[in-house]
Formats: sequence, structure tokens, C-alpha cells
Amino acid sequence: MTDVSTTNQRYMTQTDFMSWRMEQDPILRSTIVAVALLDRSPDQSRFVDMMRRAVDLVPLFRRTAIEAPMGFAPPRWADDHDFNLSWHLRRYTLPEPRTWDGVLDFARTAEMTAFDKRRPLWEFTVLDGLHDGRSALVMKVHHSLTDGVSGMQIAREIVDFTRDGGPRPDRTDHRTAAPNGESPTPPGRLSWYRNTAADVARRASNALGRNSVRLVRTPRATWRDAAALAGSTLRLTRPVVSTLSPVMSKRSTRRHCAVLDVPVEALAQAAAAGAGSINDAFLAAVLLGMAKYHRLHGAEISELRMTLPISLRAETDQVGGNRITLARFALPTDIDDPAELMRRVHATVDAWRHESAIPLSPTIAGALNLLPASTLGNMLKHVDFVASNVVGSPVPLFVAGSEILHYYAFSPTLGSAFNVTLMSYTSRCCVGINADADAVPDLAALTDSIADGFRAVLGLCAKTTDTRVVVAS
Repeated sequence: MTDVSTTNQRYMTQTDFMSWRMEQDPILRSTIVAVALLDRSPDQSRFVDMMRRAVDLVPLFRRTAIEAPMGFAPPRWADDHDFNLSWHLRRYTLPEPRTWDGVLDFARTAEMTAFDKRRPLWEFTVLDGLHDGRSALVMKVHHSLTDGVSGMQIAREIVDFTRDGGPRPDRTDHRTAAPNGESPTPPGRLSWYRNTAADVARRASNALGRNSVRLVRTPRATWRDAAALAGSTLRLTRPVVSTLSPVMSKRSTRRHCAVLDVPVEALAQAAAAGAGSINDAFLAAVLLGMAKYHRLHGAEISELRMTLPISLRAETDQVGGNRITLARFALPTDIDDPAELMRRVHATVDAWRHESAIPLSPTIAGALNLLPASTLGNMLKHVDFVASNVVGSPVPLFVAGSEILHYYAFSPTLGSAFNVTLMSYTSRCCVGINADADAVPDLAALTDSIADGFRAVLGLCAKTTDTRVVVAS
């Protein structure tokens, strides 16, 4: 957990503040939309009870972000004294033809619609009326309230593992403090500056003390480590001024969504055959798909630049909140062999995960927040795509008597052409694609290309394994 004062924990983190500032440009909104396909309509009273548990577990879900009128302090989290749970819970019946496409259309519209920032930044909507008596739950949450790992932590605490929702002896009490020691009198803005200055001074003093001893004992190693950290920081923050894709270069506020399913066991076997992880296999599939998609548009590319969310979450961190940083780097698209591509992906991603500046991301974000928001936003708009892998539940989950059949996440594009998020759930990987409609006007072609990329990767599996990739509709 980031070592900050109790007072400063009442404020939005510097990394979230960066995203908050960039939302001055609606293309860069940090809205997460997740969709759970349910086998039946959930019981309304049980659903409301479930969401009461969620708000009790993560009080951030009943707080609003109060912006500073001036200065560099991030927004302060404060209880919404007008909080009304019913305002955040909606329920509609889908119009004809009541298909999955109608659910995806609702999801993309939810993502394109800005939050009312005078209220807590989340909305859950049940959509009834799908064929075969099914329903869908559309969850819209601002990224400052949760990340993928935290979202699954919350889900495991509030949902049921049986349809009848019997007692759960394993349910733990992870509820957060209120909020981290909030007093009846909100802290003044000066307290944020005072505590931040004290924290920086303490860190600097500790670092100076440690490095002074090291400098005397091992001067060369100390200077070498300092130079390495400076280089790592520059790699993490260097400007990106042009897209590598000649095809996906336009940007807009319009979004459209697609999904596909991949067998978990098959993807794991393919990853093992390529001496990599499931994440390596996932990224290799996307890259193979991107090569095909660009060929369809008459373009041959050797690499694309991606944004990779890297989790900073520690076991001691509270449930809720956003604990990720973003690394931007290029990956190859000119390698046809899936196993070789996985090895290249693994080496590159592993190097970035171990960049020495990654643990300092919150401090670096604080420095970047001194820059104009437009400067940071323009850097993100030249990234080609975002890819994220979230470990979901290996067992079925139930919402108010309804079993979750599929669980898709549509994470923000962050100024890129599209975001592709893989969420493992029971026996399948649920892949959600959230694309900028101007960058990717032919979403079906992009989805089919990525599906073919997965098929190429799954070709590394044994023939007896189920390797079917399904583009859901």
C-alpha cells in the first residue's frame, strides 16, 4: 500500500487524478462497463440487498469526488449526504427483438454517457426480456472506484455461490474504514499540501540516508542504480507523438462493443506449449489478429504500440479503489509463428513489469499532474490499443438467484483505437472488445481477425482439446 498520511488517503490518488484531469477530453473517459449474462431474471429484493452489502463493503461507492477550486490537490472523497441506492440501480425490459445485440448497444451507450459527478460514480442496470428468459446485468463504474482485480474481490464478497444464496461461512469482513478515519469536519485543502510535503520530505530523507551509506560503500553500484532508475522513468513517461497503425488513426467519442469466447483449458495448454503464460498467449492472439486486420486494409505493419495496465495492488490494500499503472510499449506483428511470438511477448512484457520505475508510478503521476491535461491526453491518443487480462472466478457465481453464464468487461480505450479485455470465468475466457467507432468502423472484421488470432494460438494445443473460438451474438 502506498505510504501516505491518513489525511491524504481521503483524497483521490495521483494516478486517478491524472485520469480525472484528462477527462476534460471525453475521448479519454475512464469508465468501465462490465456485462454479466444471467440465466434468468434476478429477484429484485435480493438484488437490492446484494448492492447494500456492496456499499457497506466499499464505502467509496457512496462518496462523491469534491474538486479543489484551484491548486494542485486532487479531489477529496466525501460522503454523499443525499445518497439514494435506488438512483444507482435501474431495471428495464429490452425492446424487440430482445437480442444480445441490444445488450451490447445498451453497454456502449452507457460507456459513452458521462457520470453525474455530483453523485457516486457508478450505476448498475438489469436488462430483462432476453430470449429463453435470460437477463443481463450491466455494471458501469468509474475507474477511480475499482480496477479489475478489486472488482473481482468485490464480486466474490457480495455474490452467491449457490442459487438459493444460503449462508456463506467463508464470507470475510473486508469493509473499508469510513473513510480511513474521516472526521466529522472535512480536512482543509492546506492539509493535503502539508501532508504531501511532509511525505516527500520523509521519503527524500530516508532515501538520502540509505544512498549516502551505499555511495560510500559501493559508489559505482549506487551511481549505476541511480542512472538505471532515471532511464526507467524516462521510458515510462516518454512522449508518444504518432500512432504506429496507419489504419486505426482516427479518434472519436463513439464506441461499439463485441465479444468472443475462448476455452480456458485450451488457452492454458497453448500457453504451456509456447513456454508462456495465458497472458502471453492472449497478447499473441491479439497481435496475430492485428496483423490480419491490417492486411485486410492493405497495410503491412511490423509492430503496434499498446498500453498494458500493471497492478500495484498489495495484499494489505483495502478492497476497492484503483491500484494500477500504465506501461506503453511496442510489440511485434510480423511474427507468424505463435510460439515464437509468445516468447517475444513474454520477454518484452516481463521487462516492463520489472522496470525499476514501476513502483514509483504514484510519485511520477504526481509530477506529471503539474503538466497541462491536454499534454498527457495527446500522448495516450497515439497508442494503438489497450489489452488487459483479469483473473475471474473458476466456479459459477449467482446474482439474486440467477446464475452468471458469461462475464465480459469493456474497459476504457484511454484514447487508443480499442481495448480488449480477457476475463476468465469458469471454463471459458470471456473477451470483451471496446472500440472507437472512428478508429475501427468495421468492428466485425476486427473481431473476426482477433478470433482468427486465437485460433492460430490454439493450434498449439493437442488435437483432443476443445479449441472452438466463438464470436458471440
